[in-house]
Amino acid sequence: MAKFYSKASLALSVIIGLGTSSHLYADDGVTWADIENDAKTPENVLMYGMGPEAQRYSGLDQINKENVHMLSPAWVMSFGDEKQRGQESQAIVYDGIVYVTGSYSRIYAYEAKTGKKLWDYAHRLPEGIRPCCDVVNRGAAIYGDLVFFGTLDAGVVALDRLTGKVKWKKRFEDYRAGYTMTGAPTIVKDQKSGKVMLIHGSSGDEFGVVGKLFARDPETGEEIWMRPFVEGHMGRLNGKDSTPTGGSYEVTTWPKDENGEMVEAWHHGGGAPWQSASFDVETNTIIIGAGNPAPWNTWKRTAKGGDPRDWDNLYTSGQVGVDATTGEVKWFYQHTPNDAWDFSGNNELVLFDYYDNGKLIKATAHADRNGFFYVVNRQNGEFIRGFPFVDNITWATHIDPDTGRPVEVDGQRPPLPEPGEKRGKSIEVSPPFLGGKNWNPMAYSQNTGWFYMGANHWKEDYWTEEVTYKKGAAYLGQGFRIKRMYDDHVGVLRAVDPISGEIKWTHKEKLPMWAGVLATKGGLIITGTGDGYVKAFDEETGEELWKFQTGSGIISCPITWEEDGEQYIGLASGYGGAVPLWGGDMAELTKPVAQGGSFWVFKLPNHNKKQNVAKQ
Repeated sequence: MAKFYSKASLALSVIIGLGTSSHLYADDGVTWADIENDAKTPENVLMYGMGPEAQRYSGLDQINKENVHMLSPAWVMSFGDEKQRGQESQAIVYDGIVYVTGSYSRIYAYEAKTGKKLWDYAHRLPEGIRPCCDVVNRGAAIYGDLVFFGTLDAGVVALDRLTGKVKWKKRFEDYRAGYTMTGAPTIVKDQKSGKVMLIHGSSGDEFGVVGKLFARDPETGEEIWMRPFVEGHMGRLNGKDSTPTGGSYEVTTWPKDENGEMVEAWHHGGGAPWQSASFDVETNTIIIGAGNPAPWNTWKRTAKGGDPRDWDNLYTSGQVGVDATTGEVKWFYQHTPNDAWDFSGNNELVLFDYYDNGKLIKATAHADRNGFFYVVNRQNGEFIRGFPFVDNITWATHIDPDTGRPVEVDGQRPPLPEPGEKRGKSIEVSPPFLGGKNWNPMAYSQNTGWFYMGANHWKEDYWTEEVTYKKGAAYLGQGFRIKRMYDDHVGVLRAVDPISGEIKWTHKEKLPMWAGVLATKGGLIITGTGDGYVKAFDEETGEELWKFQTGSGIISCPITWEEDGEQYIGLASGYGGAVPLWGGDMAELTKPVAQGGSFWVFKLPNHNKKQNVAKQ
């Protein structure tokens, strides 16, 4: 990458008002070595997930169980204007600057110590964008002297990290067909060619898109490869057709109609990888979730008169290992075959290692919307174990330990309408399509070996409806209403042992949990709540140790970093997302929550820092 500021950074700081912090003038910009070691460099947060493994664990312990009660605001900045909703971002931090995205495809740069705004950029959105689940953006990526983020009109923008000026823009698909981008891009380095690449996916399953994963040159934005996640659709490599997904033109997991043609659904099959990727450097594998098949109506993806369980609809509702060099699918594990409930498979894939009878196991961990927690071998995609992490799952009894497939409960797929009827019989299902856990990422603590996640207890009424594809229109074929499961809570923060499947502790919240989780060496678990609190918990017991009211619901991902010897914690506040839009009874429950748009930063009082230094 070009070193734009190796000699001119001081003069430039005067022009754009960067202030006087010694961290604001790095010569080289972000390197791949910086990104690969992100989890080990507390002064920076360079990746969504805080490292290629996406563990969301920090080795900082200045803020800990003993002193977290003293945590206080250091600064807060409003995102401004009337666009105050749906702030799902995770910030990144480099060289004394915080970069955080906002709703409606916006991004801001703040001085990390003071909150002084350095620049902002608001992408000009056209008429006709079709975000299914609010106008959210989950974060940015950084490499060299560029920051990158996705836009709701199916684009990616690269900006100068110090000025916010646009370096390049690329639109990857037609937003009028329902394509969008809400997830944070990921930087990886192809271990074979040495190329650093920008990896991003697409959103839009609810509009019948074909989900696609892209690799780009971060300096120019030019596409390197593209991989669709519907079996039989053609990929690209270096601008030319490469291979059909699945390796063959003969599609075996999607049916044909009475005329021998692929059913309509296959042409618009979903599978969108709309979350961020993890990266296994050792095996040069990009690991990401594939979204739900389209439409939701299971019978539209099943041979007429057949059993949906005979048609898996690859490569949807599962996790995919993709070769970083070519974009080819290396392995695939499906959580929900022929997904009839919009369980999707996009929730984050966390890479972690553990020992089993003295043997090192390199795994992915995934808490799916379908209510089951999965441990999968990340070297070959083989199933290791699966167990429930929420209460009262109705659609399946368990995950078969031999096959890795769910053992479905008969009658839990919404049935076809009776002859002459426009909608099918309503059935009650749990979890609902918003999931036992949704996109909000969990954390893995290296202290305990446990995972910590914000999950939800709720259920839904579900019924089928007729549907035909129309460009830009919702492509569901099912109706629904989400309902309460318990009177005293919807959300739960849970600690889960991935080896035994034991739930170690549970903290209940009245409103749904929709925020990411952070774990620290200081023994803290940090997250946000729908009613506006940022909270810290004891990692071992679940005891609530501290909370602070931010004024709007929190649905973002907290981070922590070190600046000039002090530990900071930051996260966005601003309610929105899918729950109030799609949530049935939940929409009514969350109606009193004020909307907002701001970024909050916390630290210990300075006198406490001096006390800690003195003790050392």
